Amino acid sequence: MRSLAVASPLAAAPRRPRASSATSAREVISQCWRCEINQDQPFGSSLRIGHSQGSLQRHGSKNLLAAAAAISVEQAEASTYLPKGDMWSVHKFGGTCMGTPQRIQNVADIVLGDSSERKLVIVSAMSKVTDMMINLVHKAQSRDNSYMTALDEVFNKHMAAAKDLLDGEDLARFLAQLHSDISNLRAMLRAIFIAGHATDSFADFVVGHGELWSAQMLSYAIKKSGVPCSWMDTREVLVVKPSGSNQVDPDYSESEKRLEKWFSRQPAAIIIATGFIASTAENIPTTLKRDGSDFSASIIGSLVRARQVTIWTDVDGVYSADPRKVSEAVILSTLSYQEAWEMSYFGANVLHPRTIIPVMKDNIPIVIRNMFNLSAPGTTICKQPANENADLDACVKSLATIDKLALVNVEGTGMAGVPGTASAIFSAVKDVGANVIMISQASSEHSVCFAVPEKEVAAVSTALHVRFREALAAGRLSKVEVIRGCSILAAVGLRMASTPGVSAILFDALAKANINVRAIAQGCSEYNITVVLKQEDCVRALRAAHSRFFLSKTTLAVGIIGPGLIGGTLLDQLKDQAAVLKENMNIDLRVIGIAGSRTMHLSDIGVDLNQWKELLQKEAKPADLASFVGHLSENHVFPNKVLVDCTADTNVASHYYDWLKKGIHVITPNKKANSGPLDRYLKLRTLQRASYTHYFYEATVGAGLPIISTLRGLLETGDKILRIEGIFSGTLSYIFNNFEGTQTFSNVVAEAKEAGYTEPDPRDDLSGTDVARKVIILARESGLRLELSDIPVKSLVPEALRSCSSADEFMQKLPSFDQDWDKQRNEAEAAGEVLRYVGVVDVANRKGRVELQSYKKDHPFAQLSGSDNIIAFTTSRYKEQPLIVRGPGAGAEVTAGGVFCDILRLASYLGAPS
Repeated sequence: MRSLAVASPLAAAPRRPRASSATSAREVISQCWRCEINQDQPFGSSLRIGHSQGSLQRHGSKNLLAAAAAISVEQAEASTYLPKGDMWSVHKFGGTCMGTPQRIQNVADIVLGDSSERKLVIVSAMSKVTDMMINLVHKAQSRDNSYMTALDEVFNKHMAAAKDLLDGEDLARFLAQLHSDISNLRAMLRAIFIAGHATDSFADFVVGHGELWSAQMLSYAIKKSGVPCSWMDTREVLVVKPSGSNQVDPDYSESEKRLEKWFSRQPAAIIIATGFIASTAENIPTTLKRDGSDFSASIIGSLVRARQVTIWTDVDGVYSADPRKVSEAVILSTLSYQEAWEMSYFGANVLHPRTIIPVMKDNIPIVIRNMFNLSAPGTTICKQPANENADLDACVKSLATIDKLALVNVEGTGMAGVPGTASAIFSAVKDVGANVIMISQASSEHSVCFAVPEKEVAAVSTALHVRFREALAAGRLSKVEVIRGCSILAAVGLRMASTPGVSAILFDALAKANINVRAIAQGCSEYNITVVLKQEDCVRALRAAHSRFFLSKTTLAVGIIGPGLIGGTLLDQLKDQAAVLKENMNIDLRVIGIAGSRTMHLSDIGVDLNQWKELLQKEAKPADLASFVGHLSENHVFPNKVLVDCTADTNVASHYYDWLKKGIHVITPNKKANSGPLDRYLKLRTLQRASYTHYFYEATVGAGLPIISTLRGLLETGDKILRIEGIFSGTLSYIFNNFEGTQTFSNVVAEAKEAGYTEPDPRDDLSGTDVARKVIILARESGLRLELSDIPVKSLVPEALRSCSSADEFMQKLPSFDQDWDKQRNEAEAAGEVLRYVGVVDVANRKGRVELQSYKKDHPFAQLSGSDNIIAFTTSRYKEQPLIVRGPGAGAEVTAGGVFCDILRLASYLGAPS
């Protein structure tokens, strides 16, 4: 039964009297440790009971039979060699995979299901066990008696797992070994408790037991299926050398020799090996430090020249970005070694950079797979194929971030051309043990900036001020500046190298998301571009860049103000089209807020547009414009945000400038901002042109007609506008198109009101103010600096009716003026003309007007129907034959459609396919 046991070295230690002091207790530990190590043997052979040759050597037997046995063992070792190559597959299972008896059985099933000729399986301790073992050492060192209770918890956890997993003789063997190990650990921890101190070697020895137990349990679980299996204490095989603070380097040559020797004694097709633990060349136990189990797997994979190393975890593979920050992050099917290296350095949860080194030199692929989702193919990390084409769609593989950083900027004219300045800076940083994550220096050598963890920046700043005290006093250095609250964003991709435009796309995406870059670094390898940002902008920056490189959809957070006729219609259009836009246009529109005059509904991830009306009633808050805008601007999930103002409210329009300054795009059919005070309009347009924040208002003039965009197209291509004339009001177009024959003017107005073409009070339409606003908008777009008061307007409201107290009173009294209207119509008809209410922008004479005009029946303005609008552009190019835009100019459907077009135009500016 003891042939499978791993006895603690303390089991063979002589009994000693209780130490009277911490010093004598340390002597006890030291003597115990000397007893446990046989310097003539590899670390593990002095611990393993049942090796006949080692046993004979230790007892010094002169028996000829024993000597013959030793010779036969040597011959057997010489005849059994370690095969290497593609017949081996290496699997590594972490603590989560080994967390419960059922999971250990699942691991056994995965191993048995692998068709490889030979399998080497590296396992971690059961989940949380390593932390429990570390805690034991800490408690013992602190002379905390509760270490005894904590050790019992470790024992009970493994005993319960074994009883669920194993039975019969296998269970008895494991429990006997567990009892023995716990007994030895109790004695060792008692010695540490007395001394109040544990060497690193003792601590590593204690902590490594978790891997020993999980490896043994898995080997028994596999044997239970009738398949031969051996387990390996990797302290007998892996030899490492300390190479710095909390880091070790493998000794491949010695490790390979020891592995061959181990295999000659226990050749097996399936080997279960402990992860994380190793030994020094002097056979002192140690660990592989952070992410040591992964490192173990790659080292062993390299030693046997395995076909591949599979790292089993609880995620489907490597993501294009942190899925907790970018919900649209995708699983990458392949990564090059260099890409995985870069990503892991910049905080991506892939592999520790050193894990890649052993397999990289032998071109052994690493596959990241999900033990809990075997259908997912995972991510393969391998040598980059040489024949892949470099294209912008795939040259950036992933984006990663590091938070809680500070920038240190050392600046001064005395640095330029002075050798050794950078060396002095980073020597001072090294002396305080700070980790420099990124360095950036301008070619002028006037300043050097670098990023360090925020928790280390105070020590760095102090060290630099001390080191450069004289230079600062003399003015050779102007400052040592610390900028806190920073994050790093890194774009990673092997094919970024020599691909033009990658940097441009990245910085364009950040600029359009209104994100400022504080520092930039790019290595000559061009595998990554690193930028430093405000930490509060980091998630938005990550999402903006992720979507811009087509790794995810262009997501636009939308806040809609005014869910009335136009706003409500827009919401319904968004609901009907959202799925199509996602599928075909790569655009994800999320309405995260709807605000009416009395209530508003807010959502962090998107309102369910199938029930927006109900939500605005049942789950609404009192309307508050400041809170509504704050909800949108403070949302860091979505990089791009737009406020859509579907009201006709002057107060709402007065906030556009502030919203644009916050980096929120604005889209509106509301005419009040562009037709309001000229200085406010000019200030708004100046801000818009000077930033990456967009302000679109196509629907302010022609509902869904492309009036503004047509005018801009003419101006931007160098045409000269001479005159703009048109029927800009759908309401008044309807009225005068139907004011013919025997119809009275009052009846036509009543019909238009009944059909919903007019405002609730028809005087708002008949006054001509709405047409005047459209005229002033087009005049300003044409370069004229006019106020609304500069536009003479022919009002269609009889002067006697302008003071009516209500719309009903106005409609009752309007028929008394029908005779005057009949007279004007008859005069026009007698001349072969029709009446039309038009707006005119006379650019040549720098003025505008709104008037009632008569036109010949063959004129385009005379041939309208319904509520059509028509606008004629007379320009230098279109002088003889004006350019005409005609179509429906009124109605909620077409106006909402015009606003929708502006939203899609904004999405295309932000990176969606055009």
